Order: sequence, then C-alpha cells, then structure tokens
Amino acid sequence: MNAVANAALASWALDFRVAAPLLLAALVYMRGWLRVRRQLRDPRDPGRLACFLAGLAVLFLAIESPLDSFDHFFLSAHMTQHLLLMMVAPPLLLLRHPIVPLLRGLPKTFVKEGLGPFLTWPALRRVLRALTSPPAAFALFAVSTIFWHLPAFYELALNSSALHGLQHACFFWTGILFWWPVIQPGPGKAPYPRWTAIPLLLAGDLVNTALSAFFVFSGRVLYPAYEIVRAGRMSAQEDQTLAGLIMWVPGSIIYLIPALAIAVRLLSSDRLVQRPTRVRVQPRPIRSPLPIVKLRRPAQALMLVIALAVMADGFFGNQFAPLNLAGVLPWIYWRFLSVFALLAIGNLFCFACPFTFVRDIGRKFLPARLRWPRALRSKWLSIALLVAYLWAYEALGLWDNPAATACLIAAYFLSALAIDGFFRGAAFCKYVCPIGQFHFVTSLVSPREVRIKRAQVCQSCSTYDCIRGNVHSRGCELNLFQPKKFGNLDCTFCLDCVRACPHSNIAILPSPPAATLLADPYRSSLGRLSKRTDVAVLALVIIFGAFVNASQMVSPVISWALELPIALAAIVLLLCCAPKSFSLGLVPLGVSMWAAHLLFHFAGAVLPASVFTALARSAQILLLDAGLLLSLYIGWRNAQLYSARKLFPAWSILAAALYTFGVWIFFQPMQMRGMLH
Repeated sequence: MNAVANAALASWALDFRVAAPLLLAALVYMRGWLRVRRQLRDPRDPGRLACFLAGLAVLFLAIESPLDSFDHFFLSAHMTQHLLLMMVAPPLLLLRHPIVPLLRGLPKTFVKEGLGPFLTWPALRRVLRALTSPPAAFALFAVSTIFWHLPAFYELALNSSALHGLQHACFFWTGILFWWPVIQPGPGKAPYPRWTAIPLLLAGDLVNTALSAFFVFSGRVLYPAYEIVRAGRMSAQEDQTLAGLIMWVPGSIIYLIPALAIAVRLLSSDRLVQRPTRVRVQPRPIRSPLPIVKLRRPAQALMLVIALAVMADGFFGNQFAPLNLAGVLPWIYWRFLSVFALLAIGNLFCFACPFTFVRDIGRKFLPARLRWPRALRSKWLSIALLVAYLWAYEALGLWDNPAATACLIAAYFLSALAIDGFFRGAAFCKYVCPIGQFHFVTSLVSPREVRIKRAQVCQSCSTYDCIRGNVHSRGCELNLFQPKKFGNLDCTFCLDCVRACPHSNIAILPSPPAATLLADPYRSSLGRLSKRTDVAVLALVIIFGAFVNASQMVSPVISWALELPIALAAIVLLLCCAPKSFSLGLVPLGVSMWAAHLLFHFAGAVLPASVFTALARSAQILLLDAGLLLSLYIGWRNAQLYSARKLFPAWSILAAALYTFGVWIFFQPMQMRGMLH
C-alpha cells in the first residue's frame, strides 16, 4: 500500500491540456466578475466568485489529483471522481448565474463578432433549449451513468486513456445538463416551471440509488480488472461495497437537499403571498350534499359480502393460504388498496367499513346508552391492540393461517357490535379499532379531507347539526366539530356531518398532503397534538412497525428479539428528547415504507414476472424518496415552529437512517407471502 500511495501522491504532474483551460476560465470569470461588481455593487458577489472558483477547483481535483491515479486500483476512487464530476462540480459552476460574468470577462470584439452569431442563431438556441429540458437532461444523465458502468465499457475505459478521458467528459457535461434545469442559471426566464426540478432530482436519486445498491448487494465483483491488481488489504469485493456506499449516501444527500429546498421555497408563505388573488363578485352557490354520500351503504354492503365470503373460505375452505380467500384478499389486496386509497383520496376503507355496517344494524335492537369510560378516552388501548396485531401477524403467522384470519375478522365484527351496541357514539372506531388508528395516522398525508367550505356560513349557523344531528341524519359520532376540525385524524369519512349540515357547507375538499402536520392548532376532540403523548406513540408504532414488518420478510431475517428493543428505544428517545410534532413528522416516511412494502406483494400477485422485476424496485425507491423528502420538510418547519433547530440535524439523521434501512430491505430477497411463486 505504501508503494502505491507514494506513487499516487507523486503523480501531481499537471497536464497542460487540462490545467490551461481551467486557469483561463478562472481568469476570464474573475475579470468579468470585477466588471459586473463595479456596476451592480451587489454584496452577494463574493459568494458568486467563490462558487465558480470552487467548482473549477473540484473539477481539477477530480481529474488531476492523485485521485485519478487511484482510479486504476480502487473502484471507490472512481466513485469519488464520479461524485465530484457529476454532482459537485456542475452545480457549483452553475450557481449564482455565471453566464454574464463569463461573457463580460471576454474581449468585447470576440463576444460581438465571434460568439454573437452563434448566441443569436435560432437553430442553436432550440438545440440548447432541448438539451437542457428536464426530460432530455435526465435521459442523457441516466444513459451516461449506466452506460459507462456496464462492465464491458467500464473496463475498456480503464485500459484506454482516450476512453477514460471521454468517460470523464461525459460525466461532467451530462452533469451540467442535468443541473441546468435545477439551478436555472439563465440568462433570461427559465422555459420550465420551477417545480419540474423536484421530479428531476428524485429521478436522478432513483438512478443513483439503484446503481449504488447494485454495487453493494450484487455479491460478486463486477469489474475483474480490480481483482488482478490489488493495492492493499481491502479485497475487490470490499472495495466495490465501499464504492457503492460512497455513491449512495453522499449522492442521495446531494439530490434530496436541493429538492427539499425547492419544495420549501415553492410552499413558503412569502411566495404564496405574491400570487394575485381572484376577487369573486358573487359567492359560489351552495350545492346539494355530495353524490358519494349515497354510495356509502352500498359500499358497506359490498364489503360485508366480501368479508363473509372470506370468513366462510377461511373456516371451511382449503387451508393452503395462496388458494384461500382469507390468505390472499386481506393480506395482499385489501392492505395495498386501502393504503393507496389513503394516498390517492382519503380514508375510503373506514367509509366502506363492514364492521360499522353490522353495528348500525345491531343498534336497532341494542340500547347504546352508556358513556365510554373517561379513563379509556385516549389512544393507549388501541396502541396496545395495534402492537398485538403487528406481533400476531408474524408470531402466529396470520398471513399463512386462513382459519386464524377468519377468526380475527369475526372478532372485529363481534367487538364493533358489542362496544357500539352498548356505548354511545363511535367508541369502537375512536378508541379501540387498531385498523382504524392505522388509517387515521396514514390519512394525515392524504390529499383530501372532510371540512367546511366557508367559515362565514358556520359562524351564522345556530343549530350545529353537523355534530348534534337532526331528523335527517345523526351528527358526527366521533365528536369532531367541523368549524374546529383540522386534518383527517379521527375522521372515518362516514359523511354523517355532510348529510346533517342544513347548509350543504361540508364536503371532501383538496388539501396539500401532510399540510396539517405543519401547524399545531387546537383540534376538535383532540386538542393540540403537541400535548398528546398517546398520539405521538401511536404514530411511532405505525412508523417503526412499517420497517419491522418489512424486515421480517427478507433474508437474512432479523429477529423480533433484536428489533423490538431497538424500536422501543427509538420511540422512547424521540418522546423524551424532541417535541411530539417531530414524531409526527416521520409519518410520511413511515407511510411510504408501508406503501412500498405492500406494493411489492400486490405487484408480485398481479403483474407478469418480467414487468414486476423491472418496475417494482424503482417504484419502491421512488416512494421512499418522496416520504423522506416530505418528512425532512415537516421536520424543518417544526424545528422553526418550536425553536428547536438544534434538534433538527439529529432528527434528520434518524430519518435518513430509517430511509437507508428501508432501501436495504428492498434490495434483499423478500418472501412472496400468499402467492404460489
């Protein structure tokens, strides 16, 4: 190792063909920067100069430093070069609008007579605009990344200095194209909306994560050339794993932080205030109750028929799970469809719940006059039941036991009938049902919620039928007073309030996903979530349960004896060291993990093997990326809200660790439960 290191450290011999253009670019930029600074006197100009010179320095370090010599001995050195050439140097060079200083630094005659005809040539402008469009930039970036890492082409470049230089040029210039629509350095107005940079960055992270994970988890050496010449104690396989980690962790940070910054800028209140508001001369006419209200009873009846069929097959059918409705419908189809309905619309399963349908029938014969005990008016009972449910799923193998699944469904029917048949309101839904609690927390990221249309109408209302009820419909049995309701927590989408409202002022309206986690107002029937330890624990059980549940299906399987103490320790640490809203900030990441995990099983059941292999993992990583991005944004906002900025770095590290653990799980062989293949 010492001989190789000494040889590499002695390889600082500068290549004039590389050093001269970089030095010339630095001098031209400094000359133009001085001219622009004298005219504009912008105090931010030193930052502009520092960014450009730092970009040139990073480019020089990647190509001319000993790192280039190590490239022939270590794949990890190549990945470091890759990182610098594609993800560090290009954004540094494009920051702070470098085009104007570069043009001002050149001789006026050359700019006017030499570059002028090209800069004003319409055909060239169209080509450049096409190349810097987000779709083209991503396509070229992805093709360059994947092409040069194919073993055959990578080893060709490793053995040819000309191809090696071409490889570096492709990395750098496709990096420039990729970061151009993200940074939008100008000059002039950007041809694409600012939000297009977010999916571009997420797509770039998806490619980076997939390639990195392939290096880490492939289990074999991809480039035999590194096995022939080894310089040090580290094996080629270990070097390849290190290379994947270098590309994975810093690369994801480089992609996700700008995406988060752009999202914050787009969603910031200052930006929203600048938008012109439309003045409505006449008030919007109040419409009749939603047509979907009439669909609830038919939907509940249909779900009841399906539940009865599942129980019948579970009790009396073939006990081989893949051939039994109780082994397939609840654990593969229903779980996936309910979670994705929550992500696409809202709490549709509770809307069509067959358990409350049977309860409503039973209430025609049962008194339902008792009050739910005050000591149980919290989430602690449902938390215990949810933990027991998650434990039983694995420990008792419910997914592989149709009869046990049928018993569980029957227990749900009996519990709903027994509790709500004797107690007022919807005590079963609000305080007992573990499935309902899962949907309540997951619906915090739903894009729609049941809420009022106009506050003025509620202010003039004197009957409050939405919560009291009337002769046409009962009011909200979960005690959610609509004018004070904020978010979907505890809302079953039963739409009783919609039917009861005499002004038709309640509807299922659009809401930004997770927007209710960005504030902490007093919520009807819930109070402030920052003071609800039980709600925070419920959210953390669902979040960590997503990762524990998924990890039980991979090989090597991590035992419950190891996972449960870790999960419990993390929950206790979060509750003790951070505001409770930080716990709720992890909800998007936990929901994305559940969605990605359930997508794997659902896609494996309905898609051909070739399509499933090509799409499932990419979709899973994309879901996790979106969940991490949204969680980081919520955590950042909560850190400002509670003056807890010192906690944000530690909290973001926890979110990143959960994300990394989730990606690791998806790249392991996962058990295809409930299926024949």
